[in-house]
Amino acid sequence: MPHADTAAPYLPGAPFFAYRDGELWVEGVRVADLARAHGTPLFVYSAAAMRAAVAAYQRGLAGRDALICYAMKANSTLAILEVFARAGCGFDIVSGGELARALRAGAAPDKIVFSGVGKTRAEMRAALQAGIGCFNVESRAELEVLDAVARELGVRAPVSLRVNPDVDAQTHPYISTGLKDNKFGIAHDEALDAYRHAAGLPALQVVGIDCHIGSQITSTGPYLDALERVLDLVEAIEAAGIPLHHLDLGGGLGIEYRGEQPPAADTLWQALLARLDARGHGHRRLLLEPGRSLVGNAGICVTEVLYTKPGAAKNFLIVDAAMNDLPRPAMYEAYHAIAPVRPRHDVPEVVWDVVGPVCESGDWLGRERALAVQAGDWLAVGSAGAYCMSMASHYNSRGKAAEVLVCGERTQLIRARESVSDLWRQERALALD
Repeated sequence: MPHADTAAPYLPGAPFFAYRDGELWVEGVRVADLARAHGTPLFVYSAAAMRAAVAAYQRGLAGRDALICYAMKANSTLAILEVFARAGCGFDIVSGGELARALRAGAAPDKIVFSGVGKTRAEMRAALQAGIGCFNVESRAELEVLDAVARELGVRAPVSLRVNPDVDAQTHPYISTGLKDNKFGIAHDEALDAYRHAAGLPALQVVGIDCHIGSQITSTGPYLDALERVLDLVEAIEAAGIPLHHLDLGGGLGIEYRGEQPPAADTLWQALLARLDARGHGHRRLLLEPGRSLVGNAGICVTEVLYTKPGAAKNFLIVDAAMNDLPRPAMYEAYHAIAPVRPRHDVPEVVWDVVGPVCESGDWLGRERALAVQAGDWLAVGSAGAYCMSMASHYNSRGKAAEVLVCGERTQLIRARESVSDLWRQERALALD
């Protein structure tokens, strides 16, 4: 067995991603072997890391009536969905395409919840015909449309209303969803009237209440604040004669990108369950919608150094991965750890801006990183399991990267690298004069 390195570069994801005998491994496989076999850019995922992340939630909810619905917008690759389906998860979807993917991956329809502010009639119809577990409704207007679609089909739509508790999740403004100036949910002070309205619509069946305050949350405080406000509403809604079967408390638990120390999922749920019990609601069915915390640190992106470009003001390290592969730095100025696949000791460390080949100044993966590298070396971009491949694009006519799943010492190519012809497969040549 290879020996763990005591002085290794920093990369989140241990013990599933770790340095041994001078190189990076994922479970029982050398990352360099994967890069050589499949080329770069390459996403590499650890199945054991995903299963361990789910297990933490399951431990925290042991003995409770609870359903973990993976928020598949974090990463919707079919094989990854199958990992979570086999672990007993349901799915949180936000589009008709995600509905089709979840069903294709073997999801039980009654374990699917449909979130999102802009569901179309066609999406509602498909979800009703599939028999999903619940619609998380975000406006009175959506209630009216869903009722009409359900009446056309002769069915009743199970609904919960997503309530906006006006709680600061203390995260990036682009991924905060629970404040009163966010587009999501129904305002806290309008929720009771909205529930009365929903209960009066003939093709709707009110089954629960939903709350989601944001993403990359790294402390328990915002969750506890939101829970208190939601429970106040639950008590007011049931006092009005509208029973609620479940509480959907969303997701949003953060991960480590750069030394953050978010609570472990089992620790977080111990605190939330204690508060539920203290308020007399411990008997209720719980729905959770984690995404990033299940896949974020279960993946890396491997990229090759193309050129070193020293300069008077900046040194640029030009790699073959770009903002179309890893959009979070360009979108959020997000930090991802970057480390060599095989650390060098024969060249000096230099402070680099790690940038891609896309024709945008915003195409950067990391700024001011001290790395000892040469052209031809491979780098690993950490915490790349969430919101990378699912947000990837074809900008600059770049094909999407390949994806590999590792399970112990076994590997599977779960997405082939796109060819140039794949990029225009759905396009049509000009036929008009």
